Amino acid sequence: MNYLAFDLGGSSGKLNLCHFDGERLFLEDIIRFGNEPIAVNKCLYWDFLNIYSQMNLGIRKAVSVAEGPIRSIGMDSFSNDFAFIDVRGEMLTPLRCYRDKRTELHKAAIYAKMSPERLYALTGNQVAPFNTLMQLAAMREAGQGFILENAYKLLLTPDLLAYFMTGEVSSEYTIASVSQMFDFSTADWNDEILAAFGIPRSLLCGIVKPGTVVGRSRENYNRELGFPGLDVVSVCEHDTASAFLAAVSVGDRAIISSGTWSLVGTEVPTPIIDDYGYRHNIANEGGLGNRHRLVRNVMGLWIVQELGRLYKSRGQDISFEDMENAAEASTPFAHRIDPDDPVFFSPGNMEDAITGHCREWGGAVPQTMGQTIRCVLESLAFKYRWAIEKIEGLTGRSLPVVNIVGGGSRNKLLCRFTANACGRPVLAGPSDATVLGNVLVQLLADRRISSIEDGKELVRKSFPIQEYLPSEQSLWEGKYLDFKKHFNLD
Repeated sequence: MNYLAFDLGGSSGKLNLCHFDGERLFLEDIIRFGNEPIAVNKCLYWDFLNIYSQMNLGIRKAVSVAEGPIRSIGMDSFSNDFAFIDVRGEMLTPLRCYRDKRTELHKAAIYAKMSPERLYALTGNQVAPFNTLMQLAAMREAGQGFILENAYKLLLTPDLLAYFMTGEVSSEYTIASVSQMFDFSTADWNDEILAAFGIPRSLLCGIVKPGTVVGRSRENYNRELGFPGLDVVSVCEHDTASAFLAAVSVGDRAIISSGTWSLVGTEVPTPIIDDYGYRHNIANEGGLGNRHRLVRNVMGLWIVQELGRLYKSRGQDISFEDMENAAEASTPFAHRIDPDDPVFFSPGNMEDAITGHCREWGGAVPQTMGQTIRCVLESLAFKYRWAIEKIEGLTGRSLPVVNIVGGGSRNKLLCRFTANACGRPVLAGPSDATVLGNVLVQLLADRRISSIEDGKELVRKSFPIQEYLPSEQSLWEGKYLDFKKHFNLD
């Protein structure tokens, strides 16, 4: 059986063909493409037309190489970003990037309508400038409320792609659950929030659970692509939700979905929304069935990706492997940053941002590429430990194992640093966790597996997992305490 998974990240997108022979899963890369925000008049946008065309190009290629029919496709992406359509299905707005600064410009006015504390109490979502609600509220403050009042539907990115394939509008549960407009107590949109910010309920689609077949690709779409069509499955469309599904570790453990962002968390049966979670900005996020996630965002490999773009702009042909090797050869613990400082959030000269941050906090400034990359990776590992400790404090459970999934699991140095900083074994892999989680939900919808536990066993049998054990624990423990003290982390 063949399935397609389209995974859109904050730096790249890809379409994979997955073959299931009844015993194992086999992934084939069909297409990969860069996906970077585009600045226009000081605003940031995604190139949705390229995203859509690349997805279609990938489908055409997959159909041509697949041995046998393709059963279905699922789409997942980063959360929060959206576009509006009218009743005829025409896009009324471009796809704005969550890193756009428009919410910061209107933050005071937005929180005057409803405090961050109240928003957290109602939704359990992290307090962050990029949430869907913040973007919609910023539109109101910028005089763009007429769009909200006259549009037919708001569609989050994967639902927008699904609409153009099927003509069906819906909002998938896991990605709706992180919009800062969702109420876990009712499993629906929160009316108090919608009223406070003037968001018409009619603008929002009905919420569907992951595993729902939202429709079949339309005849005109099939003719354009030259294939007989396929089912479109509403998978766990929030990429973090998909990635967590493919984590093979069992029992009490921390999971880090490591890519452009690092999502540090664990799974619990029900939301935990209290003052402790609010103070440490721990997000409650919906998952498949009772797999609810508690997650703390850490800035992640975005910083390294931006450094890579900077080096490329200077004509330096440096791979991520080259950067990792240079970091390994550099002096340990010579420099440090708090990866979650807002200075690292927006695109720009990340080297200057790191230099300025180090000077502001009274630290030594890295002088070479290797020193800079090592500074970032060590600092990420320390921040991972801090986030895990806060989640342990919220749940009252020890998390003795760390499972790193996603692209960051291929970064051997980061995995080794994380094991040392956390003083816990690290299981690294699968690296294509988001794609695999996407496919597992399609297998459930197609009744090829009976549970997600069966799916995890498939992943274990099909893909390698690397283990890293902690070393030099006393040294790393002391450096971690210094890191917390330096950045006033409680």
